[in-house]
Amino acid sequence: MIQIIAGEKGKGKTKHLLEQVNKAVGTANGNIVYLDKSTKHMYELSNKVRLINVSDFPISNCDEFLGFLNGIISQDHDLEAMYLDSFLTISAVKEEEIPHAIERLDVISSAFHVNFVLSVSRDEAKLPECAKARITLSL
Repeated sequence: MIQIIAGEKGKGKTKHLLEQVNKAVGTANGNIVYLDKSTKHMYELSNKVRLINVSDFPISNCDEFLGFLNGIISQDHDLEAMYLDSFLTISAVKEEEIPHAIERLDVISSAFHVNFVLSVSRDEAKLPECAKARITLSL
């Protein structure tokens, strides 16, 4: 399953994402991973959540990012959910690649039973239809 928190930059998406991930820790049966562009929010996350600073890795396009996610999943068979803050930035996804990225995330989610929660810095109206259908919160 893919869930999207959408809204322009500065609307509070990260705050909602952090609240959601910390709440999920209490009910999770598996592991949770939080991907971000820095370690800025390290102390706001539960110590049971694995934080990965994506900018530490040389990712330059959407397919490399998807391979990166597959690598994380392949090393953790108990992975239940991945929270991706600043999705468009950390994934290097270009505007026209959003449908491709959503489609591939859907395949990965179904195959490995991993839920993805993405924060996307775009107004809901500017997102493609495939993304709009997955929006759980629009700010």
